[in-house]
Amino acid sequence: MKKRSMVFIALIMAGAAFAAGCSKDSDSVSGRGGKTELLNVSYDPTREFYTKYNELFCKYWMEEKEQELTVTQSHGGSGSQARSVIEGNEADVVTLALAHDITAIEEAGLIDSGWIEEFDQDSSPYTSTIVFLVRKGNEKEIKDWDDLVREDVEVITPNPKTSGGACWNFLAAWAYWQEKDGEDEKKTREYMKRMYENVLVLDSGARGATNTFVDNGQGDVLIAWENEAYLSMEEYPGEYEIVTPSVSILAQPSVAVVDENVREHGTDELAEAYLTYLYSDEAQRLAGENYYRPSNEEILKEFSGQFQLDMNLTTIDDFGGWDKAYETYFNDGGIFDQIYSE
Repeated sequence: MKKRSMVFIALIMAGAAFAAGCSKDSDSVSGRGGKTELLNVSYDPTREFYTKYNELFCKYWMEEKEQELTVTQSHGGSGSQARSVIEGNEADVVTLALAHDITAIEEAGLIDSGWIEEFDQDSSPYTSTIVFLVRKGNEKEIKDWDDLVREDVEVITPNPKTSGGACWNFLAAWAYWQEKDGEDEKKTREYMKRMYENVLVLDSGARGATNTFVDNGQGDVLIAWENEAYLSMEEYPGEYEIVTPSVSILAQPSVAVVDENVREHGTDELAEAYLTYLYSDEAQRLAGENYYRPSNEEILKEFSGQFQLDMNLTTIDDFGGWDKAYETYFNDGGIFDQIYSE
């Protein structure tokens, strides 16, 4: 299947829901002129990025199509957001935390097969990784995953049954102990069990976990998306610091057009353009400014002073891909359930 980013190359070259953009009204998307709208169902930590991206894209769309555009956002835990689309939330596009959540929508008949090949970089226009956020001074001297199993350390992380970020957290920790223990699964399970015994609250999403740690003051360490940790430091200067673990994971949030919905809405061209423009130089730099790692390697280098680009990162391929990883670790009765219920 030809990548949509190639089809729309001209575009690049030339929880609660909220609306952002050039207009609060909507009309037909056909022809030039008029007003239109788009619904992007996303996951928790993308709120700030898409608020700014929507302004950028609305301006582009007005120049290109002479149409006023409203982009409506919906945010929550990635798994919960995927289920909302399956159950009737009429998203035109989804921008979720992991490929498995989009595959679930595909399996429900709403997204055409081959979606992961329709945009560049496995339909992942930006990436992130998993880090620790601690309070300034790092009183508990938290340096790596081993410190998260100490009896004196209280951990905050969301629930992998509802949060895509929590799944990345789990796999990053698993990869560390597998590497340390020579892939001894019994020992790895023991460490994972001890870490989750230290978790105070399993919030449903990454933003909820951040609020628990930052706003409510609970826990000694937050296992967080890198971009979410940076946002906390930006919002509360001088109060927090980031600790980079010795092993983490390349987190690849995925995007897709919800084909069944855009055919019904008549927004197929708009939806494809909206996701394709994420790969434009302007959008890639905007992603970097919002602490996501641009998928464009040359633009990523522009942020080398911001990101630690030599991190030891495992990938989802090391777990056999998302279908296998989800079945092994996160499906009902999987390893997470076994560990957490023991």
